[in-house]
Parts: sequence; C-alpha cells; structure tokens
Amino acid sequence: MTRVASLCLALLPIERLRQAERSVRPRDVQPVDLSPRLPGAIDDNPGACSVPRGGGWRPGARWARDEQLGDRPTSEQIDALPSHQRPTMRVLGRRSEAAGHPFRAMPSDDGAPPSAPLLASNWPSPQQRPTILVLRTGQRDVVTSVCPLAATLGLRPGMAAAHARALVADLDVRDAEPDADRAWLDRLALHAVAHWTPTASVSGPDGLWLDLSGAAHLFGGEERFCRRLLRFLRRIGFTATIAIAGTPGAAHALARFVGASMVILPPGCETEAIADLPLMALRLQPEALEAAARFGLERIADLYPMARGPLARRLGISTVERLDQARGTLAEPIMPVVPFEAPRVERRLLEPIGTAEAINQVIGDLVDDLVSVLQARGLGLRTAILKCRVVDRSDQRVAIGTARATRDPRHLKRMFAMRVERIDPGLGIEAMSLIVPRVEDLGAEALLASFGDRERPRDIAPLVDQLGGRVGPDALFRVGAVESDVPERGVRRLNPTAMPVGWPGWKRPARLLNRPEPLAHVVALLPDHPPRRFNWRGTAYHVVAGDGPERIHGEWWRRPGELWAVRDYFRVEAEGGARFWIFRRGDGVDAPTGDLSWYMHGLFG
Repeated sequence: MTRVASLCLALLPIERLRQAERSVRPRDVQPVDLSPRLPGAIDDNPGACSVPRGGGWRPGARWARDEQLGDRPTSEQIDALPSHQRPTMRVLGRRSEAAGHPFRAMPSDDGAPPSAPLLASNWPSPQQRPTILVLRTGQRDVVTSVCPLAATLGLRPGMAAAHARALVADLDVRDAEPDADRAWLDRLALHAVAHWTPTASVSGPDGLWLDLSGAAHLFGGEERFCRRLLRFLRRIGFTATIAIAGTPGAAHALARFVGASMVILPPGCETEAIADLPLMALRLQPEALEAAARFGLERIADLYPMARGPLARRLGISTVERLDQARGTLAEPIMPVVPFEAPRVERRLLEPIGTAEAINQVIGDLVDDLVSVLQARGLGLRTAILKCRVVDRSDQRVAIGTARATRDPRHLKRMFAMRVERIDPGLGIEAMSLIVPRVEDLGAEALLASFGDRERPRDIAPLVDQLGGRVGPDALFRVGAVESDVPERGVRRLNPTAMPVGWPGWKRPARLLNRPEPLAHVVALLPDHPPRRFNWRGTAYHVVAGDGPERIHGEWWRRPGELWAVRDYFRVEAEGGARFWIFRRGDGVDAPTGDLSWYMHGLFG
C-alpha cells in the first residue's frame, strides 16, 4: 500500500530571509563609557553593598534578620537591585513562589491537538511592516510571496509590484531568491532521506514529497510522524502544512488547499477527498485553467462526469493525466534525491569483443574517463566494479579495492589487468561500465622540503594492492602495539598502509606465537638461569647462549588469577643458530607465582 506525504512550506521565501537576517543581526550591546578618566578622579563611593562592614554576619545573611532590619524588602525592591546584589533563594529563606524544576522534561512532539495550527514561534507581530518579495519578469516586477500581514491587506502573489505599492504605502519590498529557496529545499530533502524516509523529492518551489510506505510505523504511526515533522519545522522557524494520501497528486492538493495543518486521508478515498477542491489543486497549466474558466469548470468534481476524449481536446491531455494521477488510476513516480551519486563511466561497443587485448583496451579507456571524473570532483577511488554486458544479456562483474584512495590511471589499469582472466566473454561483450561505489576525498598533498640527499620514502600502497590482488586482501597486515604488559596482548593487526607507533624499547621476537606452546624435558638451574636443553615440537635443542631473565607480572586488574602470576623470559640461542624466546612460569622461589613450567613464545630472525 502506497502512502505519500506532501509537505507544504507556503511561506518559505519570507521565513528563510528572516532567518538569515536574524542570524547575522548583532546582539544588543549596552553602551559603554569610553571617555578617558583623569588620574585624580577616584570613585570613593562604590554604591550600596550587601556585605555589612565591621559585622560578624556572612554576606547576604542580613536579609533574614527581621528583628534587626525591620520589615523584609518587597519583591519590587529586590528586582530593582543590580544582579550581583540580589539575594539567592537560599538566602531569602522559604519563599512562597514556586521555582521551575531544572530537570523537567521538554514537551513531547505530539503535544498539540490535531486542529491546532502550528505557526512559527518567531513570526513577526502585527506592528511590523508588511513584507513582499518581487521577481523581475520581462519588463515588470511581479510579487512572488507575501507575508500574512500583507495578505490581510489585500496583497497576493502574482500581482504587479507597482500595484502592491499603490495599495499599501508602508511596504517592505525585497528581492526574491528562488535559487536559494531551492537550495534550502534540497538540504531539507537530504535531511529527510537521512532521518525520515529513504525516498524524498522536492515537489515544486514550496514543498517536499515523502514516501512513507513501510516507514511510518518507525515513528509511531502517520499521525505521530506528522506531529514530529511539524514540530521540527516550528523549532527552526518555519510554518508548514502536511497531508498524507495514497497518491502524490492527492497529497499535494490536500496539503495546499484544505486549510488544515495536518490531513491524513484513509486509503482509497482520494476521489471523494479532492472533489470539492479547485482545479488549481491538480497542478494544471495556466492555459488549461483559463480554458476551464471559459467552460465554467471550477471544481475537480466537475471533471468526473466528462468523457476523456472531449476533456483532452478542451483542456489538454496533461489535464487528464493529472486527474488520473490524483485519483490513483495512473502511476506518478517520485524521483528521489540521491545524497551521493557514485562516479560512473560507460562504453557501448559497435561490435562484440572477446579477446583479452580488446578488453584491456576498453578498460584503459574507461579508466581514463573515470580519472577525469574523479579529478573534477576531488575524489579518490577505494573500490571499483567493472560490469561487462555479454551478448546473451548476462553480466560479468570484476571488482578491485585499493589500500589508499588513488586516481593513478597506470595503477588502476594494472589492477584490472590482473583480473581479466576472471571475465568470461561468452559470445562477446557489447557494453562495459565502470562504477565506483566507495570513494574518499583526495586533495593536494604537501611535500616536505629536503635540502639534503635524503629521498622521500615511496608509497607502498600500490605494492599492497598488487600483492593483495594475488594472495587476497586479508593476507596482508602490519603489527601494531597495544598498551599491555602481557606480550600476547600487546600486539594487534593493522592495515598494511598504517604506520605503527608506540613500540616498546626492549627487544621482541620477529614472530610471536598466537599461544605459548609448552616445552618438554627442560634442564635449567633455578632461579635465574636459562635452560641448557629442551624439546619443542618433537625436536631436541641444546642451548649454547642465553640472556635473561626479563620478569613480567600479570595484569591483576583483568583477572584475579593474575594477581601473583610471574613470567621470566629468556632469549636463548641453540646449536645451528636458531634463536628463541622462552619463559618460565613462576619466579622459582614462591609457589603462588607459578608452577615452574616452560613455554615457547616466539622466534627471532
């Protein structure tokens, strides 16, 4: 079931201008006396002070001394004092008036009744000057928008600006900015896509269409959604009306010509709901409206009994289409706004191709076109998808990813050339397109000035991309440091292009095992000597040199079992040149520190 909401911002041009003026208007500043003061002019009378001199009372306590000061000061006297001399509520004692709760919840979004008009809170008072917006059309200025005060004086959009000035003497005339109004609506549509519904579109110069099919329940229903939306616009200073119907045409007409701030139409009632509305509600052309006036047609219901043929001849085929779209017999698609349009290039071939050389040639042309698009938009490629349309209407897809944003054409062509063998041309490829779903900003990079012979380090991102294309992107990684005393917890996997920082100053093996592996048949002197021999993975090793111990305590804040845990690490070298990193659990003196078992934890070299 299709449900479309039409949001109407009839006073958008004037309200947007007033919001812009309010944002740049300087705040009221109290005048400051900047006259120079003579050195001898000293103010010996600083004024009344709430702190009595020479007394033993604390500041402000004299307000509670009824017997010493007589009657308490009145509220008018307190309000007349400067802000820094006014006593606090605690000093004044128990006051009769109630103070507002500082943590009181804000009013909900659906607090107003359905019939209450939601006007902007910052709407001008009647004492302000009536405001109109004019736009140059041909050789005259035409009124495009009027404020409510000007509307009460008989001004309306479409009349000449000279006529409006003749009717109202004290008139504030401003230039209309339709481009700025459309830009504001585009921003609101993007906000709607991000927060309200995935499908939103700008419907003319004064509103939006929101496709609520399957999305209204996320806000508690259609009525609650409308209240929240109107409340949101009211907070930012705009007056709006909204209508929900089964067709975009009916919702558009109800939002602008019913007169209520919120209209929710049940499904299937579009024909009866718009019957009494004027023909202007169908978004007809001015020529069609003039022809309808000559024939005496004023309401939409007047078009229902008329045959389609005569109606199309008299008012145009567009009138029949608008009527059918509003009633739901003809579909009216909503062209949604897209927050981000992915870069895309395409080539259609005159003849199908099937060889690797021809495919690489077309890929090179696509990459060159894509690089121009990315450079114009200031973007870099992170993921690209090559789509090949085969003669039998099947698609072949090949994707590449880069470790860093790039738009180097040579590198991209090399990446696609490594994956050409994955394309099955079949009977031949008749069209190829290149789409970039993931991009990043890529601007100019500042190079450091070097006055010596030291060369700038080369970027390893192209190498990472080529190796990742052969062995897989998950097979390449770097090791980074983590703040932890336990060695197996002190490392983590990083992106291959990341620069690891924070490595400890002491030596660590080049390869660290995921889990320490136990050693067998270990011969060692306690407590501080490395082992003489041990067996690991079925092989016996005789130690010729050793260094240590390096004592590491357990992280007692993680687990209670590590409160007394101790590891003594040794770097040993066996016969044949193999170097290992082994440790013993326990310090060799106290039994709670460990059971004196030996483990292999890493390999050097």
